[in-house]
Amino acid sequence: MSTSEACRLVGINRKTGHRWRYGRLSQAKAGQQDVSRPAARPSAVSGRYLSQDERIVIADQLCEGASQAAIASELRRSPGTISRETRRNRHPDSGDYQPYAAQQRADSRRPRPKLGKIAACPQLRSLVQGMLDCKHSPEQISRRLRRDFPERSELHVSHETIYQALYVQGRGELRRELSAALRTGRVVRRPRRQPGQRQPRFTHPMVMISERPAEADDRAVPGHWEGDLIIGKDNGSAIGTLVERATRYVLLVHLGAGRSANLVRDGLLAAMATLPHHLKRSLTWDQGAEMAMHHEFSIAADMPVYFCNPHSPWQRGSNENTNGLLRQYFPKGTDLAVHTREHLAAVAAELNARPRKTLGWDNPAERLAKLLAVTS
Repeated sequence: MSTSEACRLVGINRKTGHRWRYGRLSQAKAGQQDVSRPAARPSAVSGRYLSQDERIVIADQLCEGASQAAIASELRRSPGTISRETRRNRHPDSGDYQPYAAQQRADSRRPRPKLGKIAACPQLRSLVQGMLDCKHSPEQISRRLRRDFPERSELHVSHETIYQALYVQGRGELRRELSAALRTGRVVRRPRRQPGQRQPRFTHPMVMISERPAEADDRAVPGHWEGDLIIGKDNGSAIGTLVERATRYVLLVHLGAGRSANLVRDGLLAAMATLPHHLKRSLTWDQGAEMAMHHEFSIAADMPVYFCNPHSPWQRGSNENTNGLLRQYFPKGTDLAVHTREHLAAVAAELNARPRKTLGWDNPAERLAKLLAVTS
């Protein structure tokens, strides 16, 4: 076999298999390592999977009549996780939840790659290929098999599974030439939605950055802000960040343990209330769901909101740079809800007192003070 084919069957990355097969040059290029056997994988399973101990707790709590929500709260898991676990890993006959048997069932399903349903059943593969030869669509095949074999679940297959068996390269469950029997005759999938057909993100229309005034682009006029969130551990907390484009002045918005659209709207309104009217010309944000109430903020603050194009962080370059600086104070993977408003204000003041090369070694606080002195 080729290295790529062997890696696919074993379920490892192609580069890993190549290193196991041929060895790898050391950094000093002193020769090749003799890697005749792959290192044993660690026995510990990722924490996102339920452990044996957690399954024992689930079984004990079920015997005591506890609800799934109570079990989830005790284990600090989602109620949906407990619901799926008890539904999928119960005994198929008695319906009892037995923790050790449940662990064995979960372990047996975990290895990858899995054999597809069509490849695992020769009769199903023969039926599907025969119906494709007769120009039947995958949906027609799926529905017909369910009608003709109502009691044989091993012959029930969804139309999406048939499409994947035809189109996903390397699965080999159905002959690729059978795709010519489809109505379109395509040998690859085509996205249903075209790039120009992107659906609106919010119920209220967005005003895109292309409509932002030219004065905001050249940073000649102060009062144009860029905004974003920095997210805490497990997406459970956030801090709003606002950067003025001309002076790089920073405001931090206290959001606590949430980042809903209502919280972000109220936090931005409170931050903007501290500014004079001539420093509230516009706000530029990405298309995050936290800005679903952008129209309410815009009306209440008398400040238009402009949205960046998808996947274009450079359109808020000052804000992205500032978020990187703030990670020195608020590291990734930490709970941001523990920081008080006073602490956020102190961090913002320290950052605004830092000299900037782009400002001719002025700091943002000095540059903003000059602007306020001129306008007054």
